[in-house]
Amino acid sequence: MNVARINMCHGTREWHKRVIERVRRLNEEKGYAVAIMMDTEGSEIHMGDLGGAPSVKDGEVWTLSVRAYDGNRPERTITVNYDGFAEDVQVGDELLVDGGMVRFEVIEKIGPDVKCMCTDPGLLLPRANLTFWRDGSLARIFYFQDWLDIDFGIAESVDFIAVSFVKSADVINHLKSYIAARSSDIAVIAKIESIDSLKNLKEIIEASDGAMVARGDLGAQIPLEQVPAAQQRIVEVCRQLNKPVIVASQLLESMIEYPTPTRAEVADVSEAVRQRSDALMLSGESAMGQFPDKALTVLRSVSVRIEKWWRDGKHHEAMELPAVGSSFSDRISEEICTSAAKMANNLEVDALFVYTKTGHMASLLSRCRPDCPIFAFTTSTSVRRRLNLQWGLIPFRLGFSDDMESNLNRTFSLLKARGMIKSGDLVIAVSDMLQSIQVMNVP
Repeated sequence: MNVARINMCHGTREWHKRVIERVRRLNEEKGYAVAIMMDTEGSEIHMGDLGGAPSVKDGEVWTLSVRAYDGNRPERTITVNYDGFAEDVQVGDELLVDGGMVRFEVIEKIGPDVKCMCTDPGLLLPRANLTFWRDGSLARIFYFQDWLDIDFGIAESVDFIAVSFVKSADVINHLKSYIAARSSDIAVIAKIESIDSLKNLKEIIEASDGAMVARGDLGAQIPLEQVPAAQQRIVEVCRQLNKPVIVASQLLESMIEYPTPTRAEVADVSEAVRQRSDALMLSGESAMGQFPDKALTVLRSVSVRIEKWWRDGKHHEAMELPAVGSSFSDRISEEICTSAAKMANNLEVDALFVYTKTGHMASLLSRCRPDCPIFAFTTSTSVRRRLNLQWGLIPFRLGFSDDMESNLNRTFSLLKARGMIKSGDLVIAVSDMLQSIQVMNVP
């Protein structure tokens, strides 16, 4: 994996702190650069942990309650984490669990308890989220962003903060200002999972450092048949604006219980790769599934196979990429990267090298989706970790000298020792220090 995502909807801050420490220890011991992404709870209503994943049958009546039970929870009773739940739902509302894994209809309200009848059976997974619909439309979703979690992420110097249920660019700008005021350098990822997110998509992505297509929650807010088109639109807008995009949730959902995925899930993963998304994210499959390592292996093997097919078939990118640079220097960098990617495809080079202090030039190369690996070299450990999120980049930390020839020779030796390149390979090197392109054979 390239990024470890911790979900603040689950566990305690102490538990998350231990996970972060373990990832960083492995990075130090093994020379990895796995980044940390903290996912905020946002506006979701969650069920309590039921001690497993009980099945709900058609016609069964369950109680959803805000009561705090001390271990003696009545049968077919579910706790919810929103105190005003019983006041806000109405008889006749339709409740969706995890975007439709189970459906209930509200049939009665008794004080803090809400009686619901199952109209679409399934499994109640631990800490599942709830949305409710009224008269065919999604009812109000509640916002209680936990700033303590964000302060925790800043204190732990996570690499990314993923913000849930972003409705406008103002939310992203506010959080980025909050982070900057604390002298932190954390990238902000907007989760696109609501109708409002889609309405303000371009503005939200322009303000953010990347986006996540949260398909499970998105599918609970728009008709299911619209989700594939929405996914493709989000991926394309992110690509045009040079922002990394993650396709997430329900990629290999069946592997929570089974050691092999359905063929439909494999096709779904391959489509996300063919759309040229930057990253694919496992959630329940690795967080609570019985086969987390196998799920990750499947995700990787399918992705690698589809990308190999893309390269072997010479499916060069035809997408017109609008300019994103605001200064003359940025425009020069864009032209260099676009030219380098076209040269890489036309000359069938073995690798692209990019030497970058900020990571910007590496992101521009990634945006072009060339047919060869991109080895990115940077002086910053944090930049190296953040580059992990972007398509095709294999980042390394390297102290630069003023002599470009020396930098090239050091990187040749480094990659040859790891078996990533070999003598005679044709490579193209670009640099944001010299704003140059060089074509050469590996000595």
